[in-house]
Amino acid sequence: MSDLHSPKLWKSGFISFYPRGVFPHGDASEAEEETQEKQPTEKPSTQTQPEKRKRVTENTLKAKKKKKNDQKECIIPQKKETEDEKSTKPKKKRKKKKKTITDVLSSSEPKPGCSADLQNLVTQYFSDKRSVIEQEELKLLDSCFLSSNDLTHTLSSYLKQVCPKWAKIQKQHTEMSSVVLLIVCSSALRTIELIKQLTAFKGGAKAIKLFAKHIKIEEQVKLLQKGVTHIGVGTPGRINALIEKEGLNLKALRYMVLDWNWRDQKLRRMVDIPEVKLDFMKLLESGVLNGCKEDKVKIGLF
Repeated sequence: MSDLHSPKLWKSGFISFYPRGVFPHGDASEAEEETQEKQPTEKPSTQTQPEKRKRVTENTLKAKKKKKNDQKECIIPQKKETEDEKSTKPKKKRKKKKKTITDVLSSSEPKPGCSADLQNLVTQYFSDKRSVIEQEELKLLDSCFLSSNDLTHTLSSYLKQVCPKWAKIQKQHTEMSSVVLLIVCSSALRTIELIKQLTAFKGGAKAIKLFAKHIKIEEQVKLLQKGVTHIGVGTPGRINALIEKEGLNLKALRYMVLDWNWRDQKLRRMVDIPEVKLDFMKLLESGVLNGCKEDKVKIGLF
């Protein structure tokens, strides 16, 4: 047996028994303090994982907002132009709108046409289509023209003035498929208006409508061939078509009256409408100009 387990030592009092952890002379409290100092002070973590994720997301959102605000702040504002800079800059020129015929005519008073207007129109049209010598041949003398309308006449009063011997001319006319008086206008509606205005002048003379609207060319050819027709009123396009088909000839023609001064809703004259102007020039070439030079045909501007 070892010395510690010997009964002599226990009886003598050298070794006394105390419960575990109990020390005399206050050694227990010191021991506890030592143990507490040795153990690191760790605070219990009260935060859970979802709460940490929330805080992370909130922090990232705040950071993004800060970046956007910083980008907005970084935008450099445009400098306002001073008055001196504005004055030095060249001003942009506004494009002027082209004036139409209606604009020009609405601001000006209508003037009656004259023989010089027709002559200028003919020379201008054929300037790039004929030679210089041929252009001189196209010039008409003043004797080829009737007196022009001064915007005070009706059609009947004008025709009575320029054709004082109409009753005699009417009786002498016996040619088929031809007319003595040819009135040229721009449209079918205007043709009907002019025929109504002829009642005070024509007397017993026969008048015919010469336009393409609702009337076949074959019907007009038959009407011209049936009997004697004294007056023809129509558009230059249909008159040309009848001449080409030999339904109408200019053998008996003595007067050609142009509806020169009348204007449509757009304030255009007959010669201001491109397609009508083109047809009218063809009509002049078809034999009217030659008839004027031979002193057989007279032209009047109504």
